[in-house]
Amino acid sequence: MGNVEIRPMTDEQRKQIVIEFFKRLDSHGDVLALFADDAQWLFPKWGCAEGKKEMLQFLQDLGPLMGWIKHDYASINFIIQGDLVCAEGLSKGAMADGTEFEVGERPGGGRWCDVFEIRDFKIQRLYVYLDPDYWGKNTEPYPWLRTEPKLKGSGVPRPPKH
Repeated sequence: MGNVEIRPMTDEQRKQIVIEFFKRLDSHGDVLALFADDAQWLFPKWGCAEGKKEMLQFLQDLGPLMGWIKHDYASINFIIQGDLVCAEGLSKGAMADGTEFEVGERPGGGRWCDVFEIRDFKIQRLYVYLDPDYWGKNTEPYPWLRTEPKLKGSGVPRPPKH
C-alpha cells in the first residue's frame, strides 16, 4: 500500500475548512479543491455525487438555478466529534429568476444543516440537509403551506381562529 501520510487535525482546523467551504461557495470559488478526490456530496433531490467529476456535474446542474447566496458565518453552530463536523446555520440569497429567500420569508428558506467528514485536511463527505425548494413553490403536497397568514419569521402557519 505505499506510504500514506495521515496528518492529525484539530477541531479548529476542521471548523476553518467548513467556513472556507461556505466562503468559496458564496463567492463562486473553487469548492472542489477542498474535497478528497473520492469524496461524497449528498444534496436533497439531486442524490449523492461520488468523486469530483460527479460533484462538478452537481454544481453545473445547481448553478443555473442560483443567482447568489450568502451564508452567515458568524451564526454557524458547530458540533465536532472526531472527523465529523455538524454545521447548522442561516443563509439568504436569490434564485436565478430573482426570487429572494431568507429565514422567515418562506418555510425552511435560509435554514440548513450540513454534516461534513474531514480528514487529512480534505472534505471526505458532505451531506446537506435542507429544503431545496428555495422558491417556496412546492406547496401542493403540504396543506399547511397553502394557508395564510404565516407567523413572521417562523415559517409556521397561524393556528386557526375559533
